[in-house]
Amino acid sequence: MADFFPAEQAKDFDVVLSIIPKRTRYGGSAWFSKESMEYVLADHVIAIPYRCYLVEPSESDVAKLTALQKQILFCLYTRSSNGYLREKYVGKLLSSDFEPWVIPYIVKLCDEYVIEILHVIYNSLSEKPNEQIKSFCMANKRALCKSFSRMISYWNEYYRADCFDVKEYVGRKLFRECLGYSRAFEKPED
Repeated sequence: MADFFPAEQAKDFDVVLSIIPKRTRYGGSAWFSKESMEYVLADHVIAIPYRCYLVEPSESDVAKLTALQKQILFCLYTRSSNGYLREKYVGKLLSSDFEPWVIPYIVKLCDEYVIEILHVIYNSLSEKPNEQIKSFCMANKRALCKSFSRMISYWNEYYRADCFDVKEYVGRKLFRECLGYSRAFEKPED
């Protein structure tokens, strides 16, 4: 878990972990999946878990957290095994002035199969300047290409019948307009 956030957030991360219930959504012992996605952020490598199985903390416990600690909590729950929780917590992140280390958590959600999450992210980011997010994506081209391919495969499998033209699909628009994805990302680096 030490790689989930930059080292300077370690104490705040510990505070957040202290309010999270010690049981999981499905009664298992693992809080997080073993699989993760790595992103480079400044001089840190952030390893985001593919899924978490955490039960939500109480609203009264969350209210005691600082703004920064809430962002950490919201990031963790964007990885929830429950799509409704992922949607809820990315909405909370997007409605705040989030720190740069939050960006990998938002970007990771852009390759998900839950179209409602893609709409929440697109509707929020399409209204803002996204230079910081685009710079992050440019620095993580390989990961972004993988995410783009994953998003397209979900469109093909689940949404092609409803949105035949991929150019109109919210996931593609999100990658192109908000994340700065282009075919140039796919070219090998020198």
